[in-house]
Amino acid sequence: MSPRRHRPSSSTCGPKPAAECIGLDAIAKRARALDELDERLRQLLPPAVARETRLADFRNGRIIFLASSPAWASRIRLHQAALLAAARAALGGTVEHFAVKVAPLPTVPQEPTKPKPLSTVAARHLRAAADTLADPELRALYLDLASMATDPDA
Repeated sequence: MSPRRHRPSSSTCGPKPAAECIGLDAIAKRARALDELDERLRQLLPPAVARETRLADFRNGRIIFLASSPAWASRIRLHQAALLAAARAALGGTVEHFAVKVAPLPTVPQEPTKPKPLSTVAARHLRAAADTLADPELRALYLDLASMATDPDA
């Protein structure tokens, strides 16, 4: 029989208490700073290279870029000296290393599309449905939706 192993205390296992975790505001601030640095650094690149690469992280004196393919990774390495100099200027000289990883680039969220206007036929159906409802709050919601039609009188 094997000897029993010592288990760590319960304070070291499991999730951390929320008070010990990094705050969302700190995460958002870091994300904004990385986005700003990414925009600044990619301005130094030719447009084709800038489209196919993104700044992924800055950590421990190293800037890390993502490239969509090995070919784009090679092309961004050609601009390594200029990118390091610009990163040093932006971050106070703490950048010493440059790395590129090949990975699919994160998609840039598109601007929200304008919602389609509510048709007069849909508004008519909403009003008809509202007339059958006994609940006054739900009836008011249906009528409110119906008022958003392109032609509210329809």
